[in-house]
Formats: sequence, structure tokens, C-alpha cells
Amino acid sequence: MVKQTRDLAGKDIGALLLSYFIPAFIAVITSALYNIIGRIFIGQGVGHAALSGLTVVFPIMIIIMGFGMLFGIGSGIMTSIALGKRDKDKAEKILGNALTLMISVSILLTIAGFIIKVPLLKSFGATMETFGYANDYLDIILLGTIFAVTGYGLNSSIRSEGNAKIAMYSMLISISINIILDAIFIFGFGMGVKGAALGTVIAQFVLAAYVIAHFRGKKSVIRLHLRNMVPDRLIVTGIVASGMAPFIMQIANSVVQGVFNTQLIKYGGDISVAVMGIINSVATLFIMSIIAINMAAQPILGYNFSAGNYKRVKETLMLTIKYATILSVTAFIIGEIFPYWIILVFNNNSELIVKGVPAMRIFMLMLPAVGFQVVASNYFQSTGKVYLATMMTLTRQVLFLLPLLWFLPLIFGLNGVWISAPISDGLNAVFVFYLIRKSILHIDSLIENESPD
Repeated sequence: MVKQTRDLAGKDIGALLLSYFIPAFIAVITSALYNIIGRIFIGQGVGHAALSGLTVVFPIMIIIMGFGMLFGIGSGIMTSIALGKRDKDKAEKILGNALTLMISVSILLTIAGFIIKVPLLKSFGATMETFGYANDYLDIILLGTIFAVTGYGLNSSIRSEGNAKIAMYSMLISISINIILDAIFIFGFGMGVKGAALGTVIAQFVLAAYVIAHFRGKKSVIRLHLRNMVPDRLIVTGIVASGMAPFIMQIANSVVQGVFNTQLIKYGGDISVAVMGIINSVATLFIMSIIAINMAAQPILGYNFSAGNYKRVKETLMLTIKYATILSVTAFIIGEIFPYWIILVFNNNSELIVKGVPAMRIFMLMLPAVGFQVVASNYFQSTGKVYLATMMTLTRQVLFLLPLLWFLPLIFGLNGVWISAPISDGLNAVFVFYLIRKSILHIDSLIENESPD
């Protein structure tokens, strides 16, 4: 524990960010690549209708992972702050309470999922052609909810205690298993979407077992004890409050994806939903790169903000904005130049390519302005301004995007659906720029008032 906290407090910010970023980047990019490879397997091994079916399930999976983020990021932020105050006992109690929340809510989610899955799938855009694929996939995914939530959630806590490499290894092991099993089940056994789902659940189980074993072992900074799993009202409230912004972001994203799917079905048919699945896979690859920067910055921001080291807080924020913008611009260039070849990797259906190439170029128009928005949200979460992070999310998804998704297709048809995304990103960029600039000025005032000691 001493080494990790000493690094957070005194090591060069650039070097510290890099040391945390590399394992986080490898983990999240590998995870994003798994999603892409899984969809490639389905697109090539089953067909574009199955790819559309998986895209319909995607909003439901976003909700499941949202709960993992709620408890994982929430407890991670609280853990970083507790360690910044040298309170290891509280950090361990936060970990135990987080696991209790993950297990309890996962069971409820599984039960609720089976009860309402049919209307849920239809509301998210399942048609007669795609419902069977979506239903087969969801049945198995729901059974693995407890592994998905606990594995992903506790992995965030590993990063928060400063063990970024171990968090990376756990993800690499899980994802490697996932990809191998996908290939075996889909192509070897001919199990189609059921095989893809089964491979995912087995890999999620391995991840959950790995992270729990870590917190019971000697390499962890904080340890998992059964006595700390007894719910504490203040800690539970704190976890939920700290993780509420990314959770709301996930839920809003799920709703938006559902509206996207229904609008795409209305104006472009199942083939447009398949296009959306491909665009989501590619966009996720780049957004997850930015999230890796956030993963690297979160323990640095949380620790130093709670310790009153505001110069280090500002330096971390400015570096993350710089790196995120570079990644966003790179993503924009790739998405605009190579859409044909990207889509061809998933499926060579001519209609998919004809509709997908212009759609991808339109959808990614405002990517250069997305990077600093993602960083700003993480900054506000990590420094206790959860309400601002939540406001940013709701403004983009609810205030801007949902009305545009309803209105623009009435005028521009299918293109109106695609145009909605970059317009909402542009509008939200102005709002977020105002918030983050105001926050930087506040940090400057804190630095000026900082004691020389």
C-alpha cells in the first residue's frame, strides 16, 4: 500500500498516467476487440440478421453493465478517497459492501430480465426476422448477469487500489477465453448466437472468480472480508451516489440505443440495425481508448483531490484532455477514410455496405469533440461533483439526442437518424466546455490559496 500511495502523491504525473494507462488501455481495447470479433464471427458465421439480433440485445447488456459501473466505479472512487486519507479499514468495508450490492442486484436483474424480456426486446427493435436470434442470445446472457456485474465491478476496485497491471491481466484472461470459446462454439459446434452467449458467460465467470481470488490473496492492497459484506447505510449510499453518473449515462445510453433501433427499423429496416451494430463496435473501440485514460486518471484525481494536492489535480486533468483529444481526432480520421473496409470485415452484403459507408461517416463527424467530454465527466466524478457529471450525461442523451432522433427523421428520413448523433455531440461540447473551463478556474483559485506546506 505504501508504494502505491507514495506514487499517487509524488510521482511525475506524466509517468504515473502512462504507468496506469498502458495496462488499462490493453484491458479495455482487448475488451472492445472482443466485442468486435464476436460480431465479426456472428456476421460471417451466421449472417446480418443475427448481427441485427445482437444489436437489439445491446441496450439490455448496457443496462446490466451499468449496474457493474454503478457499484464498481462508485466503490472505486470512494476507495481512492479513503486510501488518500490513509483509511484502509474504510476502504475494505467499501469493497465488502460493494460486493454485497453487486450480488443482490444481479439476482434481481436476472429474475426481472426473464419476466419482461419479450416486451423489452420488442421495444428495443426486435422484428420477426431478428427476434429468435435476440431471444436465444439474451436467455444465456441473463444467466450470467451475476458474473458480469461482479467481475467488471470488482475489477474497477483493483485499479482504484493502484494494481492496474493485475486489473489488466484479469481482463486479458477473460477476454482471451471469450474469443477462443466464440470461435469453437460458433464455427466448431455450429451453435450460432447461443454459442456466442455461452462463451461470454463462461468468460465472465472466470473474470469474477479471478478478481475475488485477488482480493482474498496477498497481492491486494485492500482485502475482502466476510465481516465487511454486512451493509452499512452510509457506505451503500456513498457507493450509489459516487457511481450514479456513469450509471445514468449507461441507462440513458440504453434508452437512446433502443430509440435508435426502432427509428432505424422504421426508416431503414433490419439492415440499418446491422449497420448500427457495426458502427457501435467501431465507435466503442475508440471511446474505450479514452475511457482507459480515465481509468488511469481516476485514482490520481481522487487521491490528490482528497489530499488537497490541487496542482497535481490540474496537471492530471489537462494531460488527460490533451491525450483524449488526440485519440478522438485519430478515430475521426480512420472512420472517415476507411468505412468501406471496416464494414467489409463484418459482412460483405452489398446493401449493408451501401447503407453503412455514408452512415458511418455521418455518425462520426463530431468525434474530435467527444474526447474532452468523456474526460470531463470522469473528472467531476473523481472529485466528488457527481451532479455535474450526471447533468452532462442527461443533457447530451435526453435534452439533445432523443428529441433530434424523433424530429430529424421526419425531415431527412434515414439520414436524419444518423445526423442526430453528431449534432447532439456538438451541442453538448459547448455546454461541457463551459463547465470544465469554470472548473479549471476554480482549481486555479485553490492552487493560489494552497499552503506552501
